Amino acid sequence: MKFLDLAKVYIRSGGGGAGCVSFRREKFIEYGGPDGGDGGNGGDVWAEAVEGLNTLIDFRYQQHFFAKSGQHGMGSQMTGKSADDVVLKVPVGTEILEEDEETVIADLTEPGQRVLLARGGNGGWGNLHFKTSTNRSPRTANPGQPGVERTIWLRLKLIADAGLVGLPNAGKSTFLAAVSNARPKIADYPFTTLHPNLGVVGIDGHEFVMADIPGLIEGASEGRGLGDQFLGHVERSRVLLHLVDGTSDDVAADARTILTELAAYSPVLMEKPRVTALNKIDALDDETIAERKAGLEAEIGGPVLLMSGVARLGVTEVLRALWTRIEPSRHAAARTEPEAPWQP
Repeated sequence: MKFLDLAKVYIRSGGGGAGCVSFRREKFIEYGGPDGGDGGNGGDVWAEAVEGLNTLIDFRYQQHFFAKSGQHGMGSQMTGKSADDVVLKVPVGTEILEEDEETVIADLTEPGQRVLLARGGNGGWGNLHFKTSTNRSPRTANPGQPGVERTIWLRLKLIADAGLVGLPNAGKSTFLAAVSNARPKIADYPFTTLHPNLGVVGIDGHEFVMADIPGLIEGASEGRGLGDQFLGHVERSRVLLHLVDGTSDDVAADARTILTELAAYSPVLMEKPRVTALNKIDALDDETIAERKAGLEAEIGGPVLLMSGVARLGVTEVLRALWTRIEPSRHAAARTEPEAPWQP
């Protein structure tokens, strides 16, 4: 399945059915009076977050979602049938934006959460509604209200507990494959990862979701390389795991590059809890490891863990460090009630 995290969608709700002008005509009933029924309501357009999806690829092949109009009213006081609603099934974590790609309509972060995107038009009144004591034979009926037509954008931000960041070829995909059942592409050249990958990680009887995004390079915030187009997928993470390639000649400069790009993208990412690990220590001697660890700690102003994704050295300690930062935020989120669905 291909990965797609941005899609343009055209929606239109159904128009209401027109009211009916009709009169009761039966044998031996001289003054039957009006009996025109009302029109049915047009269908609404909804968006619903569902589990089991992690891409918007379906919206590349179907971009138009038009609800049907309500049925017209009929004689004998028969109301027209209302049209069925149209529901867009989107992954959890999908943001719905206006056509300007900036105004957020809704953010669907919980399974089953729904939002009304376009309300269907009301059905028109039949002439039975216009009967009065002075107008016993009204020949007036209302047309149905028109539907609402709009263009929206769907932007997916994967919901993961931990997000992996680092330069290309820092060992992020190797680490994800070592600690989860995810099978990202792994090779000995940069930019192996071209789209985000998710994996479920287990440690000490606990489980959390980890997201791996393509590597960042200097100038990514200005569009270099793959740019910062995938950083939105770790924006929701509770903690970031910053992997630094221990075989690099200047680990401090590598870490500085990533921190600069995170700050350029969003201050939110810089405020998140962060665990920094020096990777690929299996390829280094003890003296080099100590030297590069000290230089990295001086650069980031905090502790640095040592690990190797290939040899699985120090992996458990890194996962435990991540979990100690994830657990408190999970408890805080559980105490917060979800917001009510937005409706126009």
